[in-house]
Amino acid sequence: MNAAYGLAGVLLVVVATVLIGVLGVRISRTTSDFYVASRTVTPLRNASAIGGEYLSAASFLGIAGLILAYGADMLWLPVGWTGGYLVLLVLVSAPLRRSGAYTLPDFAEARLESMAVRRAASVLVVLISWLYLLPQFQSAGLVLRTVTGAPVWTGGVLVAVVVAVNVLGGGMRSVTLVQAFQYWMKLTALAVPLVFLLLAWRGDGAPGLSSDVPPRFGDRTTVAVGVAVTVNVTAPVRVVVHGKVDGHHYPGAPLTLNPGPHHIDADTSIAFPAGADVPHVSGRPVTTDREWALPLDGREHSLYATYSLILATFLGTMGLPHVLVRFYTNPDGRAARRTTVMVLSLLGAFYLLPALYGVLGRLYTPELLMTGRADAVVLTLPGRLIGGLGGDLLGALVTGGAVAAFLSTSSGITVSVAGVLAQDILRGGVRSFRVGTLLALVVPLALAIAARSLAVADVVGLAFAVAASTFCPLLVLGVWWRRLTVPGALAGLVAGGVLAGSAVIVTIAAGPPAGLTGALLAQPAAWTVPIAFTVMIVVSLCTQRRVPPGVARMMVRLHTPESLNVDRGTWRPRRV
Repeated sequence: MNAAYGLAGVLLVVVATVLIGVLGVRISRTTSDFYVASRTVTPLRNASAIGGEYLSAASFLGIAGLILAYGADMLWLPVGWTGGYLVLLVLVSAPLRRSGAYTLPDFAEARLESMAVRRAASVLVVLISWLYLLPQFQSAGLVLRTVTGAPVWTGGVLVAVVVAVNVLGGGMRSVTLVQAFQYWMKLTALAVPLVFLLLAWRGDGAPGLSSDVPPRFGDRTTVAVGVAVTVNVTAPVRVVVHGKVDGHHYPGAPLTLNPGPHHIDADTSIAFPAGADVPHVSGRPVTTDREWALPLDGREHSLYATYSLILATFLGTMGLPHVLVRFYTNPDGRAARRTTVMVLSLLGAFYLLPALYGVLGRLYTPELLMTGRADAVVLTLPGRLIGGLGGDLLGALVTGGAVAAFLSTSSGITVSVAGVLAQDILRGGVRSFRVGTLLALVVPLALAIAARSLAVADVVGLAFAVAASTFCPLLVLGVWWRRLTVPGALAGLVAGGVLAGSAVIVTIAAGPPAGLTGALLAQPAAWTVPIAFTVMIVVSLCTQRRVPPGVARMMVRLHTPESLNVDRGTWRPRRV
């Protein structure tokens, strides 16, 4: 892609985001505007905003990249991320709105009448949100490097600055307008190029994936390796190397790569002959096209990983702080349910698209399996299939959509963290919200610059696993089980948070080990969620004297329509 076109796409989205955010500033004046947009957001606009912030880098780039690398197993990701809203609709959306809370810690305090549970929820909100922000900033760096060749850290800094401007200026009302616009921007940025890509595929004879061989280079291909990587070669191949391989420098010299692992330094280019098998980055399975297209053939212990992934995505959605805060902006519980139904439609329409990019990437950009940059397949395909001015323009559109994904999701997460920090650590009010915004961005930005690069959807999946292991039990039992106690809630939050968090730390710091242990750590939800529920229930049953005294009134508040004249108690959010 021509760097000028890609940079133009980035700048257009950034300018549009700032201008729409300025509109929000003009009408955001009260504390309620900053936290929940004065609870006056219509269902369609709110659904668009939810779609805008929910469709993160993992949705826009990560799904296509994982399907390119692992095949049919990864189709469960969009299914789970969409189905999670169905669980949210059935179990908690309307009660959450009726609770009157601004944040998840607000709900925890209101339901259990405990500052200890509130503080535990606050810590988890911040940690989950930072974990979710990490891949957004790293993916922004990937996009800018792919499009312009800029250093990786510049993308994260750009996203952080734009998000800070919008959130500092207008809070939730400003963010709502920005995110609603960016949902439609992202849908357009994937749908329009896909039409031309499919036409180009048809013009190429509509090749399929039915062979019993691994991916191969269709033509003589030069692969540029931007970041040092170790690859596995499956068959001897004669290549031409400009750079360093296995510690030896080759100034455009021929080299035979024998089967086995080979380390390739950064800024090295390798020319492969047509028909050569594509080396895969170390740790990534080498599958034939037929195996790739079948479920349960892509990863070790794939059956366990699939079920654990389904559990994490279905139950983790309700525990994501930046998703739940949106339901507090609806006028009433009925509007919250209508919003959720609309969200299901919007997400379903979007998630039809990334899978097709992954399939086309398997056909036309197999070298991404070697560089470890499978997440870039959406950005690479327009230039590869279309080429020329048309490819540059479509590439710029896709790049703009990717930037919109980073900005919208990062904005929603930042609002969630800033609200928690402002209410529970600072003094409350608009000024504290703005200070919390800066704190919410600085920490994950520093981690994104310092941490090793990870597959964006994998990290987001870990955030879902932590959310499913902590807030899902708290919300489900808090809404539907009156016997939940303060010790039970605390014990469940600690158990789920520590177990899932430990798996996250091991996976991010060093990568999961091989075998079943590695599968358990990479996809922990299948065992951490049942443990968290069990601990919360058992400890609550053992401490029934600690049931909150106002539980009956709170349950009435959660489960009766606002139009009924009943005693709902006097609880109000703190410092608002």
